[in-house]
Amino acid sequence: MSDAELVLRSTRVITPEGTRAATVTVADGTITAVGPYDAPAPEGARLEDLGDDVLLPGLVDTHVHVNDPGRTEWEGFWTATRAAAAGGITTLVDMPLNSLPPTTTVENLHVKQKVAADKAHIDVGFWGGALPDNVKDLRPLHEAGVFGFKAFLSPSGVDEFPHLDQEQLARSLAEIAAFDGLLIVHAEDPHHLAAAPQHGGPKYADFLASRPRDAEDTAIAHLVAQARRLDARVHVLHLSSSDALPLIAEARAEGVRLTVETCPHYLTLTAEEVPDGASEFKCCPPIREAANQDLLWQALADGTIDCVVTDHSPSTADLKTDDFATAWGGISGLQLSLAAVWTEARRRGHGLEDVVRWMSTRTAELVGLDTRKGAIAPGRDADFAVLAPDETFTVDPAALQHRNRVTAYAGRTLYGVVKSTWLRGERIVADGEFTAPKGRLLTRTH
Repeated sequence: MSDAELVLRSTRVITPEGTRAATVTVADGTITAVGPYDAPAPEGARLEDLGDDVLLPGLVDTHVHVNDPGRTEWEGFWTATRAAAAGGITTLVDMPLNSLPPTTTVENLHVKQKVAADKAHIDVGFWGGALPDNVKDLRPLHEAGVFGFKAFLSPSGVDEFPHLDQEQLARSLAEIAAFDGLLIVHAEDPHHLAAAPQHGGPKYADFLASRPRDAEDTAIAHLVAQARRLDARVHVLHLSSSDALPLIAEARAEGVRLTVETCPHYLTLTAEEVPDGASEFKCCPPIREAANQDLLWQALADGTIDCVVTDHSPSTADLKTDDFATAWGGISGLQLSLAAVWTEARRRGHGLEDVVRWMSTRTAELVGLDTRKGAIAPGRDADFAVLAPDETFTVDPAALQHRNRVTAYAGRTLYGVVKSTWLRGERIVADGEFTAPKGRLLTRTH
């Protein structure tokens, strides 16, 4: 066998320089060259000709609730990483809550790593959690390799992960800024939520009114003020309120170290189309109106929003009741995120290069994995998705790999069929067939 173990050839390879016909050479799990399309394969290398299917870098999803251990009836590393692989995602970063124990101490991190080690079909990293009483644990977690720290500014929905008030936020953020860590924030203001009308019941309009935009806007304003004061790195999770965009743009122009994500469901689903009682559409903050969605897309296009991640947050089906007040809030999207975003992006005139930037390149940059992930370039891991972008499929919940097959996308016809997914030069799924788990556990220093 030569130094080149594998060569992938496609008429459409998405590289940092653009989309072109190319051959991608791989050795020891790493991309060694991106060369001309008609370059001969090195002697002894295995050639895979992908024809006109698009070769893109594996997606990096930095917002996933795997819930393992402790709530594995909701999800688990085996099922979540299979769903991710089926959707062209090759790296995920697991959120610190909904698992028991939460990732709020080094000891708890080690528990989660041990559980994930032999179940991961893709590479997995971990966020730590910032709680009112664990400031002392933040630096040790950082040194143990978590990618940053998740905090809520309003109740999280689980008792073991309480939210931070403004004083607690300042304390945690000061500690994280001291070692130049990253705080990622669920930004909804609890006072605005408490003041909003709380009717309960099956009407989506009532639920939407209970999570107003000003709750997001106010919480983001508070976060920006703290980040400015401390010169801290902060990241706004799952932005749904377009009203916050001017504030975000202004803060970034001033040099505040602020990044922002949104999610496929905010970009592809609208409040106007959510049926009453259909809590598979419930998430917090909520799916808002079509006019709001248009502004989110505009912010993605102009760079005010950096990236798109799933916020995959599953539960058992029985928790998805028809009462929006009591139903579990979370949308399961790992397997469908690429197709959902691509379907709407192409309709709006965006290309696959844009989708790769939002869902792979910038997410890898967010967590400091951009020397290994997020691009088809020499020196990066040979993580790929092979996509037939013009083929369609209709979402059948029975075909999903995540543990509880509840989806807001049921029955939708989406563009973009993932033909195969590759991790460090090995094909880990093709045509619905999976290999044994080959994922690695990642740390911030890896």
